[in-house]
Amino acid sequence: MSETPVRVRFAPSPTGKLHVGGARTAIYNWAFARANHGTFILRIDDTDPERSTEENTQIILRAMRWLGLDWDEGPEVGGDFGPYKQTERAQMYRDAAQRLWDEGKAYPCFCTPEQLAADREAAQARKDPFQGYQRRCRDLDPEEARARIAAGEPYVLRIKVPEDRGDVVVRDAVHGEVTFNARELDDFVIFRSDGTPTYNFATVVDDAAMQISHVIRGDDHLSNTPRQVIVYEALGAPVPTFAHISMILGADGKKLSKRHGATNVEEYRDAGYLSDAFVNYLALLGWSLDGETTIIPRDVLAREFSLDHVSKNPATFDPKKLDWIQAEYIRSMSDQEFADEVMLPELHEAGLVGGDFEADEAWVDALAAIVKPRTKMPADVVGVCAPVFATADTLEYDEKSVAKGLAKEGMGAVLDAAREALVALPAEGWTPEAIDAALEALPEQLDVKKRLVFQAVRVAVCGNLVSPPLGETMALVGRADCLPRIERARAMAL
Repeated sequence: MSETPVRVRFAPSPTGKLHVGGARTAIYNWAFARANHGTFILRIDDTDPERSTEENTQIILRAMRWLGLDWDEGPEVGGDFGPYKQTERAQMYRDAAQRLWDEGKAYPCFCTPEQLAADREAAQARKDPFQGYQRRCRDLDPEEARARIAAGEPYVLRIKVPEDRGDVVVRDAVHGEVTFNARELDDFVIFRSDGTPTYNFATVVDDAAMQISHVIRGDDHLSNTPRQVIVYEALGAPVPTFAHISMILGADGKKLSKRHGATNVEEYRDAGYLSDAFVNYLALLGWSLDGETTIIPRDVLAREFSLDHVSKNPATFDPKKLDWIQAEYIRSMSDQEFADEVMLPELHEAGLVGGDFEADEAWVDALAAIVKPRTKMPADVVGVCAPVFATADTLEYDEKSVAKGLAKEGMGAVLDAAREALVALPAEGWTPEAIDAALEALPEQLDVKKRLVFQAVRVAVCGNLVSPPLGETMALVGRADCLPRIERARAMAL
């Protein structure tokens, strides 16, 4: 572990919702901080006033909370390095820019867009390898500059890239050493004519002020890095360790987008994915624990995450693998956990149980035990549970199931025999074992295949052919309602 305290940040722009790629970046930052006993900072980079909204900020915060990525500093939490919204840090950027100007490391530029375009065309015409800003105002007399500013002439502030800087070498924890030719860097703008800082300036001022030790972000920012290094150096601030993670692709090999399906985090939340499963899956998109392990609980991720195991190759988003991980997380739950975290919330949402719902814990756990193996997504719960919460009067019968299980010659006699056998069971003896035993005797007694007997009773009691184990389901429904259901179904049987 580094001697310098680990401080990382996730700095989304509230120009939209939190998408899958941003969520993975947040997960990596959070996990790296936790694995290194460091600090995870959430910062809102809202310097795009036209597109940034408070609504989107709240959506991002809500998504972060659902993901379970608790931040140590940031909005709603505070901290010693705030404020944590860029729009609230404007004076800090102005002060930093003024200092660079005073120190001769930045200068005002009065070149018009027309002049800049003409310079680019001239550079192209003479096949000049350097086609950036031609540094027209770099050596402008300070007195002249101040006079032009006083006269109201528009200007931008440019950083003065040292002419003898040499190559900019970025030591990236994912990509290794990446070298940029400093001669290709122009004196780029750090403050616009409207008095707002550019991204490459504001983010460095913030990262330096917040003592960020590692910058973990998407590799689409790699090209920004040499300019940011120049700003760090001008400010006299230590350059953090960078780690640029690969993009996420769709199955077609193109950058993940809406054409591949859901892209923002809340769509996956609303679809019923478990937060732990979703975080587990996104963590695997570019990182692995040991090359083999797929199920990585949050506590293991927070303990074992390392930049050494982050791949530089793009990752492919596979919805089927996400669904598999989701199923594994559901399967690993105890019956009680499944009941409390998945089943009961879904039943409340569907209106099958009300706020005043009370049931014996053993009954609820027994229901969870038969529902959990048949649940891939939380929404599956309602369909599996519907027959249990129905009554003899409200139970809905599936037409195809009735046709296959009841509307056949001899099924009326099967239901009559089943009812007679079940009536003989006392209420206190209405258990899955006793119910199954009573029905098991019928095929031989009636000279009917076992499958047909159980199909008929299943349709009569559950309304379909795909319910959980029959004895367990009937025990949950209860004797007082099962017998009337069989009586009602008798009218559909031949």
